[in-house]
Amino acid sequence: MRDSFAVRFRKKSLKILKGYQLYLLIFPAFLFFLVFCYFPMYGIQIAFKDFVATKGIWGSEWVGFKHFIRLFESPNFLLLLKNTLGISIYSLIVGFPMPILLALLLNEVRDGPFKKIVQTVTYAPNFISVVVLVGMLQSFFSTNTGIVNLILANFGVEPTAWLSNQSYFKSMYVWSGVWQGTGWGSIIYLAKLAGIDPQLYEAATIDGATKFQKMIHVSIPGIVPTMTIMFILNSGSIMNVGYEKIYLMQNPLVLQTSEVISTYVYKVGLVNAQYSFSTAVGLLNSVVNLILLTFVNFVSSKLGDTILW
Repeated sequence: MRDSFAVRFRKKSLKILKGYQLYLLIFPAFLFFLVFCYFPMYGIQIAFKDFVATKGIWGSEWVGFKHFIRLFESPNFLLLLKNTLGISIYSLIVGFPMPILLALLLNEVRDGPFKKIVQTVTYAPNFISVVVLVGMLQSFFSTNTGIVNLILANFGVEPTAWLSNQSYFKSMYVWSGVWQGTGWGSIIYLAKLAGIDPQLYEAATIDGATKFQKMIHVSIPGIVPTMTIMFILNSGSIMNVGYEKIYLMQNPLVLQTSEVISTYVYKVGLVNAQYSFSTAVGLLNSVVNLILLTFVNFVSSKLGDTILW
C-alpha cells in the first residue's frame, strides 16, 4: 500500500517538475484567490456571533442562528425575498437571450467597417459607471424636463412619473441593465461563433439553406454548450441583486418595489454597524446561490453533456 502511494507520489512529482513553467504562470492567480477570496472566509463565523470590534472575531460571543432567525422573523422578509427574486428572474428572462440574439445578428454582418462600428456602439455602454447611468435615467425620464416625456407630449400623451411609479421600477432597472450589458455579453458568443467550422455553412448553402435556416441549424447548435454554461452561472447568482444601482434609483415612492435584500442589509446592517447581521444575510445568499447552482448543474447533466463539474 505504501509502495503504491510512493509510486503515485513520484509520478505526480515528476509530472509537476516537467511542467513547472505552467505552474509558475498560474501561481500568481492561485495566490490572489487564496489571499483575497479564501483566507477572508474565516470571518464568516461572525454570522454566528454578536461581533464586537473591541473583542475581535475570536473574542466575540457565539449566538448560534440568532441573526438568521432575526431575518426570517422580520416583517419585511417576504417582501424583500419577493422583490429580490422578481428583479433577478426578470433580469434573467430578459437579459440572458439578448446577448445571444445580438451575437447571432452580428455574425451575419459581412461588412467589416459597419460591423466594427456596431460592435463599438453596443460595447460602449458597459464602460459607463452605475452613477452616470442612473443620472442618465433621471435626466431622460424626468417628469417635467425628461426627453422621453417631451417626445410623448408631442403625441398628446400626459407626462409620466417613470422613476416614481412602482409599476415601472423593475422594468426601468432591468431594461437599462440590458442596454448597458448586452453588447459586452455578446463577446463570448461571437468568439464561439467564430470557431464554428465554415464547412458547415458551406454545406448548408449547397443544400439551399437560407441565412435564417443556417442560423437555426448551424449557428445556434454551435453555441448551445456556451449558452448552457452561461445559464448555469447566471442561475447561480440569482439572489445577488447589486445594491448600488437599486439604491441610487430608490426614492420613498418606490420602496415597496425596490427594497431588496442587499439594500436592506446595507441600511440595517452596515449603516448601523450591525456586521454580524449583514454577514449572516450574505452567507444565506451565498448558500442559496450554491444550492441553485448545484441544482441547475444537476438538471443540465441529466438533459445533456454540458455541465460545470
